[in-house]
Amino acid sequence: MEICITLDVEMAKKKMSLKELSQKIGISITNLSLLKTGKVKAIRFSTLMAICRELECQPGDILVYVSDNPEIS
Repeated sequence: MEICITLDVEMAKKKMSLKELSQKIGISITNLSLLKTGKVKAIRFSTLMAICRELECQPGDILVYVSDNPEIS
């Protein structure tokens, strides 16, 4: 099982660049890039809230559960 991050999809919907989002939420481009590529092990609720506020989306739009078991998907 895995949690996939679809931040790039939500950013594309709003036509927002990584640089623009990082400036709006006050997180470095490097840290936001690591989040976008799924190379992080955790995310603070305050960060998730700021991303959702700026992208006008829900946490479930950014975080997606993917099961190893094809019957559960």
